Amino acid sequence: MAERWNGRVALVTGASAGIGASVAQALVERGMKVVACARNVAKLEVMREELRGYPGSLTVVTCDVSKEDQVLAMFDVIRRDPNLGRLDVCINNAGLAFQASLLSGDTDSWRRMFDVNVLGLMMCTREAVKLMREKNIDDGQIILVNSLLGVKPLKRIPLHGYMVTKHAVAAVREGLRTELKELKSHIRVSQVCPGVVETEFFERMFGDQDKAEAMISRFKCLKAEDVKDSILYILDAPPHVEVTDILMPPTEQADV
Repeated sequence: MAERWNGRVALVTGASAGIGASVAQALVERGMKVVACARNVAKLEVMREELRGYPGSLTVVTCDVSKEDQVLAMFDVIRRDPNLGRLDVCINNAGLAFQASLLSGDTDSWRRMFDVNVLGLMMCTREAVKLMREKNIDDGQIILVNSLLGVKPLKRIPLHGYMVTKHAVAAVREGLRTELKELKSHIRVSQVCPGVVETEFFERMFGDQDKAEAMISRFKCLKAEDVKDSILYILDAPPHVEVTDILMPPTEQADV
């Protein structure tokens, strides 16, 4: 990862497991001051202890990104912490899915997915750019962890509700980039769109370990580390290069 990020501050949402945990750890190992947030921070507390002695640091914050008061409180912590006080990189990774089709899905599931996957991402992004501009940071980086379902049609009916939220994330990426260009800002915006990744995501979605294992055993899936590597690639790009989209299905995946 580029040397210019050493000692600078990154926020990683949904950092307690899977992709978020892999990214947070990698950034600390490479010398960044990482603010890691999640609703349940027990795993993050363990990670913080494990990362002591690495060049960077891990600050743990409890935050449900769907709650605006918690998002604003988190950014207030970043502003006021003398070891932080700024933000250079925002990685919007928090997300969830329910099996909720468009014809029979329940409204509560739709609403929860929109609250986290779209509104939570939008609030964190808005506050991140606001803080970057307050601190005159013009080479910041926003990264949205999206999905292949955000850019390709999906034929798995129970996931159409989730697919809609991910298409919204793709729209956020394009709209945000346009607004930043109008401001003559050099803050860059990227989205990473992985296919099936072997994490806890599917067990949480299905609420059934056997179904989750059946999902990820159909072919050789991506690992959280694969997505982490794509994020490091974005951060490694020189300031005049904006990597807007990375699409990364497993080689054998053909159902999107």
